[in-house]
Amino acid sequence: MEGPLLDFFRAARGAGLRISPAESIDATRAVQVVGLADRARLKDTLSLVLAKTPEEKRAFAEVFDLFFRRGEFGGAQADAVPGEPPADAPQGGEGEGGEGEGGGGALARMLLADDRAALAAAVEQAAQEAGLSNIALFTQVNLFARRILERMGLQALEREIAAAPDGDRADRLRLGRDRLRGQVREFVEQALLLYARGETEAFRERLLQRTRLSAIDRRDHERMRVLVRAMARRLATQYGRNRRRDRRGVLDVRRTLRRNMGWEGIPFHTVWKQERIQKPKLVVLCDVSGSVAAIAQFLLLFLYSLNEALSGLRSFAFSGNLVDVSDLLEHLPIEAAIPEVMARAGFGSSNYGMALADFEREHLRLLDSHTTVIVLGDGRGNRTDPRTDILARMAERSKQIVWLNPEYRTLWGTGDSDMPRYAPHCRVAAVCNTLQHLERVIGELLRDGG
Repeated sequence: MEGPLLDFFRAARGAGLRISPAESIDATRAVQVVGLADRARLKDTLSLVLAKTPEEKRAFAEVFDLFFRRGEFGGAQADAVPGEPPADAPQGGEGEGGEGEGGGGALARMLLADDRAALAAAVEQAAQEAGLSNIALFTQVNLFARRILERMGLQALEREIAAAPDGDRADRLRLGRDRLRGQVREFVEQALLLYARGETEAFRERLLQRTRLSAIDRRDHERMRVLVRAMARRLATQYGRNRRRDRRGVLDVRRTLRRNMGWEGIPFHTVWKQERIQKPKLVVLCDVSGSVAAIAQFLLLFLYSLNEALSGLRSFAFSGNLVDVSDLLEHLPIEAAIPEVMARAGFGSSNYGMALADFEREHLRLLDSHTTVIVLGDGRGNRTDPRTDILARMAERSKQIVWLNPEYRTLWGTGDSDMPRYAPHCRVAAVCNTLQHLERVIGELLRDGG
């Protein structure tokens, strides 16, 4: 029983269910109580133990039906359990003419008798021997189908067909062989849907994290929002409270002497000085002009998912004039707030000088020695006055300025780009056009206390 259940747990995890080892043990014990004969009872039992949310309930129902449908391979009995061959089923290594791994005689008898239950059991056993649960890519379907057929004794069956005189027996064997190939391939494709879903999703997520935000297809925006929230929660959990960090190399003499009083003050145990790392205060200026609008949306979503890790966050959006969007993003659901921000300030022509002047006139008081200013934009002001003098004054009042530019560094300073004039006033001026870049930069800010 444990073998099929372990395969089912793996398939369920790939479908998105969060199943802990303890829950796996509970589910196994529950199945031992209710048994495997009643499919509906088994489904209800496992659902109660494993699925915890409505989304998980739906995913569980889908993966359960797909997993146990394999027991109906080739029209076999509906109550067959994947991975548990009937006691009277022929084993792969038995039978007359046991050449190769499977024995062509046994396979030939099953095909001639059209014994679908025995064929289903033989396929399940061969699939376990071939490691079918490790399938991860659609390009492996043919490989695993061939491995399963070889372990069932296909080569010996081929020799038996070649040696048989032409007639009804040879025709039936050929027909059964061809039908078996199709059924095994369909069986492997079902296994791909079961076991490769989690790996496929993980691969797609890794690909999206490395893709330029401006190149993300609209149909992937919802998936990207999920990734952004998960990334923000991960960082918030790691850095969401005030921390202390050892200053290695700076000895705390007083605490060291106290620690070693029992050894007459001889410093067997050293104590290093620590520095307090507070939650950072952030002020964010987002260019939401047409060239960087997509990236600005993801940055606003990312930062507002980090509320647990931030002691204060003020956000401003601009194309030309600067717009304070903090209240808007705080009081509206983020999915409704971001389109509203873009409607108020987005998609115009960039004018960084005007935005910086608005900030100095109305919001410069927000900056102090604990504040980090993050500017997201390509630094292209359409040949207007860049007002680098204002950025210099902001740098003097704040802890640091971090500029995240979606353009590659080789493009800085070309055309109407003012980045070479802004960069000297920034502690960090980095390329940031993927989720990986964003997580690395924000993670470093949180780790160092902003």
